Amino acid sequence: MSVKETKKEVVLVLDFGGPYKELVARMIRSSNVYAEILPANIPLEKILEIDPIGIVLTGGANSVTAPNAMKCDPKIFEIGRPVLGIDYGMQLMCHMLGGKVGKATKSAEGELVNVEVTSDSLLFKGLPLAFSAWANNSDVVVVKSLPKGFSQTATAENGIAAFENQTMYGVQFHPESSHTKDGRLIMRNFLFDICHAKGQYKLKDYIDTQINVIRQTVGDKKVLLALSGGVDSSVCAALLAKAIPEQLTCIFVDHGLMRLNEGNEIEEAFANRDLNFIRVNAADRFLKKLKGVVDPEKKRKIIGEEFIRVFEEEAKKLGKIPFLAQGTIYPDIVESGGAYGTTIKSHHNVGGLPEKLGFDQIIEPLSMLFKNEVRDMGRRLKLPPALVNRQPFPGPGLALRVIGEITVEKLDTLRQADAIFREEIETMATRPSQYFAVITDTLSVGVKGDTRTYDRVVALRAITTDDFMACSATRVPFKTLERAVSRITSEIPEISRVVYDITPKPSGTIEWL
Repeated sequence: MSVKETKKEVVLVLDFGGPYKELVARMIRSSNVYAEILPANIPLEKILEIDPIGIVLTGGANSVTAPNAMKCDPKIFEIGRPVLGIDYGMQLMCHMLGGKVGKATKSAEGELVNVEVTSDSLLFKGLPLAFSAWANNSDVVVVKSLPKGFSQTATAENGIAAFENQTMYGVQFHPESSHTKDGRLIMRNFLFDICHAKGQYKLKDYIDTQINVIRQTVGDKKVLLALSGGVDSSVCAALLAKAIPEQLTCIFVDHGLMRLNEGNEIEEAFANRDLNFIRVNAADRFLKKLKGVVDPEKKRKIIGEEFIRVFEEEAKKLGKIPFLAQGTIYPDIVESGGAYGTTIKSHHNVGGLPEKLGFDQIIEPLSMLFKNEVRDMGRRLKLPPALVNRQPFPGPGLALRVIGEITVEKLDTLRQADAIFREEIETMATRPSQYFAVITDTLSVGVKGDTRTYDRVVALRAITTDDFMACSATRVPFKTLERAVSRITSEIPEISRVVYDITPKPSGTIEWL
């Protein structure tokens, strides 16, 4: 779907390879202004076709003075649209417009800096004259060598913090970070006082537009969806069922690697909707293929390939269906690159379904939405809260939370421990971003009653993050952890010891495998 089909105004977020472009776009959309991420090297003609009300240049991974530094079309600065450069974006603006960028005397590598506003600026309207901001840079704009027409508007201990001219603004910190005090107000000032946005973007309008697009595209034909039970595919199913009642068939392949009672919950959620729901109980088939496999990459490949085989068999039973629906969301598109971008990771929403199934067209109605918007859509479509608020869960399921060989006994033990931990965490007023249990391949001596035991060790993990690109271990109240451990060791005979994982990302990853 094109920009013009969903909104009247748009802010472009140009991607220079830094990790925060999605945070920038999400912050803009949260102010009811549509933001779209495009690669930095997008042709000027495409930008003029979109006709944005403003442009944001995001952070990058390298120095703007490096020979291979990513750049945008210099004519962007001549078309009269307001531009906000963030970190690398500010430095690039300076560099391309004749200013100088050099090494900071004191680099800020992912830390808070104190910013002091030194002159009036619409960008800082309503902010205190001093505030803390998140910075991550070793290069800075050289104050004595600003581009012609630019003036400094804020300073920090590592040098200049902001500059501007009549239409272009730069900040040497990240307003999109939750660590930056009043960062959201800075972004709103750019949107509403500088770009003169009207705040017309509403998710309800997106839903109504998508329903019309789906109906026009599909007509009276049938659509097939591989339903994983995750938030994305579930919301996709609910939207399609509302748009084209009785024309949608959902195939839910239960690979036996779901959490406790999850398969039944998914089936119940779609029992009374206007669609054909097919549940394939294939646990034995998957476990047979996984027998003896320890390597996590082999587990992923086996599960992905077997999923395709099962889906293929079930799809053939239904005869010719012209449309395949997928729950692809916007970050999947961004990370997969595109016409101009660099691929971060290839995305195959349903495991790379074979072309020989003969679909005429793929429908991806969520492809312009972020995860928070998908969850909001799920609420509007009356999906159960347990499904809409479902914890992030990898496609291979519990296979990535079972260390070593996957067995029925290990899966059953893990399901119970995971359910108990989630129940206890959900008593907290403020919950972590993600929380789950992992069953290790380690045995430990324990004592139950008067008997010494030699049973399994389970690890608990809870993390806090804004973007899942980095995370810290959540400081779960000790009493909550004590209750979880007490219940797990007393209610599950197979577990003798529980540990809590406090590894951040980096150096670790969120999942263990």
